[in-house]
Amino acid sequence: MSAVPSDEVFEAPATSPLHLVRGSAPGLFWYLTEPTRCALDVGEFVATRAMLRGAPSGDGHPVLVFPGLGAADSSTVMLRRFLSGLGYEVNPWGLGRNIGPTRKAVDGMHALVKKVSDAYGGPVSIVGWSLGGIFAREMARDHPHRVRQVITLGSPYNMSDPVQSRAMPAFSLLSRLHIPKDEFPPLESTRPPIPVPATSVYSKTDGIVSWESCVEEPGPRRENIQVSSSHLGYGFNSSVLWVVADRLAQAEGTWAPFAAPPGMARLYPRAA
Repeated sequence: MSAVPSDEVFEAPATSPLHLVRGSAPGLFWYLTEPTRCALDVGEFVATRAMLRGAPSGDGHPVLVFPGLGAADSSTVMLRRFLSGLGYEVNPWGLGRNIGPTRKAVDGMHALVKKVSDAYGGPVSIVGWSLGGIFAREMARDHPHRVRQVITLGSPYNMSDPVQSRAMPAFSLLSRLHIPKDEFPPLESTRPPIPVPATSVYSKTDGIVSWESCVEEPGPRRENIQVSSSHLGYGFNSSVLWVVADRLAQAEGTWAPFAAPPGMARLYPRAA
């Protein structure tokens, strides 16, 4: 098992609403302004903390949070503290810096899902940022009875061409540390939907991955939610945090599409 898309290129069927122009890269302007916009996302989080205290809270079930490529648990501290404040049993991934699908990471994630699920006596929700979200989806496929739902933040799980991620050069440099290619999963386009509720949060101003690579066909128990965020700022962006809280608050065994609360609809532009 791995949790990264193959670098093989495919084109979605022309009848699909997700039919893309192959090789669509994130905009250069959005890429160059990522650090500045991330700082703005952090500032917005600080300014809206009072509002976020009113975010939906759920039943306190366990939640795992996976970081993105090159990041460690330190990158998800604010997100995890926010969810802990809502009453959830939040667990970091605890596998050091995410350098891709190493044997340690792959085996460690399987063990973590089993350990936390067994410890709390029920399925866990997984929130994954970027590559962490791709990992989260693979955990849901491999452990559908242990995973309650998956929420991905700017995760290019539906990537059709390496150019759609500006992180691919770094990923390639690390590939010698990864599990063999023959253990990588098939392309997302060739597989059925993951067997648990899935929410894909994406931004058209993401400067690291193309937004098209972060979405899938909407359907029963799966949705795509557009926000305005930098890639580096997903874990601090107020509109993203509200979505995560809202999705986690759904009762186990139930699911309904996200609906923006009154007064916040402008934060969630409709997808093209």
